[in-house]
Amino acid sequence: MTVERPWWREAVTYEIYVRSYADSDGDGLGDLPGVRSRLEYVRDLGVDAIWLTPFYPTADHDAGYDVTDHRAVDPRLGALSDVDDLVAEAHRLGLRVIVDLVLNHVSSAHPWFQAARRAGPGSPERARFHVRPGRGPRGELPPNGWPSIFGGPAWAPFGDGEWYLHLFDVEQPDLRHDHPEVAADAAATLRFWLDRGVDGVRFDAAGSIAKDPDYPELPPGWRPGDPAPYSDLPEVHEVYRRWARILAGYPGDRLGVAEVWGGPGVLGPYLRPDELGQAFAMDPLFWPLRAADWREGAAELLAVTTRHGRLPAWVHGSHDVRRAASR
Repeated sequence: MTVERPWWREAVTYEIYVRSYADSDGDGLGDLPGVRSRLEYVRDLGVDAIWLTPFYPTADHDAGYDVTDHRAVDPRLGALSDVDDLVAEAHRLGLRVIVDLVLNHVSSAHPWFQAARRAGPGSPERARFHVRPGRGPRGELPPNGWPSIFGGPAWAPFGDGEWYLHLFDVEQPDLRHDHPEVAADAAATLRFWLDRGVDGVRFDAAGSIAKDPDYPELPPGWRPGDPAPYSDLPEVHEVYRRWARILAGYPGDRLGVAEVWGGPGVLGPYLRPDELGQAFAMDPLFWPLRAADWREGAAELLAVTTRHGRLPAWVHGSHDVRRAASR
């Protein structure tokens, strides 16, 4: 008996950065109706699926990745009905649709964080975020030396002795996924878009959604890329196993793909049978264009990932790196 493979196992996915792709109303900003108007062109490229970058309401501090409402559409980019129409048209053309969920953090303009600012030290509103007292006599120093991926310290002061963690921009406070309200809200967001018929979800900053609760200092000599107490911890996989069960509850082999940065040992655990279907293999972005390097690198990746019966998502390009043609 032939076992049918999930559609995403060997699919080619085309990223569409919504804001710069196609402008349907002449306001200078790409939008969802614009994307829909170009779907036949995308289909004719020979791809199987499209990945839509965030189209949610945002405060615009990180190109749409600072979200103020995960279950709505930025009115500049369209409406919920435009998402429905786009998904329906894509399916009519034989294309799948993957949406980008940014669940590691929210915008500083998100209602939860605005409430945390107002509520004060030790409040329940701040418990949804990674908040620590500052060091120094008046709490004027950050809780530890963790760096932001965007540069500078990963902590910002509330101004009352407490600090909040932002692994990315200072306007993107990190959420605590061990908090029951945060966990419930993330599950509701995932179900919201699956209920609207999307075929998969890219989980942004996938490795960062769990942090060591002791917030230890980084070891001497630590460098970016080394293991860190805020990335790819065992607790991360508990969350993805939970989300994988939600995905599995929908028909049509719904995909979960993790945006992770690291070698085979990092991405392998995300591909376990009870976790997500795929995880980004970023290494090919940096391999020299020599056959020997690609043979060696691909063999190492496949040796790890195929043990779990899954293939990595081979990344040929994205909005985070220079275009392949330029490289």
